[in-house]
Amino acid sequence: MQRKSFSTMPCPIARGLEHVGEWWSILILRDAFRGITRFDEFSENLGIAPNMLTRRLNALVEAGLLARRRYNDRPPRDEYLLTPRGKDFRPVLLAMLAFGNKHFPPDDRTVRIVNTETGQPVDPLLVDPSTGRRVDGPGYQVVTTMTQDAAA
Repeated sequence: MQRKSFSTMPCPIARGLEHVGEWWSILILRDAFRGITRFDEFSENLGIAPNMLTRRLNALVEAGLLARRRYNDRPPRDEYLLTPRGKDFRPVLLAMLAFGNKHFPPDDRTVRIVNTETGQPVDPLLVDPSTGRRVDGPGYQVVTTMTQDAAA
């Protein structure tokens, strides 16, 4: 069954999901942030079928989230590196980590974000850089505006 494409929807959440909304893609990006770069490493860590991993890696490269770089010619082997666009996904992963810890904690251990200077656990927080106030609280809402290009 063909899934619906979100690429033409006006919602930026839907358009972002077009490229990272499949769970294997998110887990591949998670592993890329952990330093995994090679096909065999992704395959071993995720337990994903090789054909599915190939499709997901190709889609992430096509979306500009990962870049493919040849590290061996015989046999041909590539590694997959985060691009600046891919690195911009990190706050989303950190928010998902905090959400999972809060609402679906594992039984035996928790993965935490810690301050590397103090060792203290922290939770991610979206703030308005001009005021320091949380953007998920009072005084902030999501609105739709037209860009100048779209208005022309």
